[in-house]
Amino acid sequence: MGGILVGYGGDAKRNKHSAYIVIGILQDYRGKGIGTKLFEELEHWASNHNIHRLELSVVTRNEPGLSLYKKMGFEIEGTKRHSLFIDGEFVDEYEMVKLL
Repeated sequence: MGGILVGYGGDAKRNKHSAYIVIGILQDYRGKGIGTKLFEELEHWASNHNIHRLELSVVTRNEPGLSLYKKMGFEIEGTKRHSLFIDGEFVDEYEMVKLL
C-alpha cells in the first residue's frame, strides 16, 4: 500500500526540530486517500515530537506526488538539478518543505 520513513533531529540542537520524509504509495493504491491519511498521521506524530519543519524531495515530473504534497501544504523550496540518474537520463528533484 504505502508508508513513510522519517529521519529526524540529530545530535546538534540546531536541527532537532526538522524531519526528512520519504513516502511511497503503490500505484494501485493511489487516489484512495491513503497518502492524505499518512500525512495526517505524520503531522500528529511530528507535533508529539516537537518537529517544526517537514522536508521531502520529489522528482519534478512526479505529478501525483507533487499534487499530494501541495495538497498537504508543502511548498517548493528549491530545485536540485540532475540530482538523480533514472532510466539513462539525469532528472531534477524539487526540495519541498512544510512548516508546522
